[in-house]
Amino acid sequence: MSRICQITGKKMMVGNNVSHSKRRTKRRFYPNLFDKKFYLPEEERWITLRVSAAGIRNIAKKGLNNALKEAKSKGYINKY
Repeated sequence: MSRICQITGKKMMVGNNVSHSKRRTKRRFYPNLFDKKFYLPEEERWITLRVSAAGIRNIAKKGLNNALKEAKSKGYINKY
């Protein structure tokens, strides 16, 4: 499973470690991901999503169904 949020589409970014002497070496910034179970009351089943902290807040704000529909339309998730 790749390190991509299935709701917001957040993924790894690349940047630099900068030392005291300003020497730059490549590093990675990973999103804050969780494997989390959500209950779909319409289908009466549980689904497991890999979501970021921002994705969890998004689901809390919009609701699970609306968040899944948006993610599917943007191509972040194929099926759930």
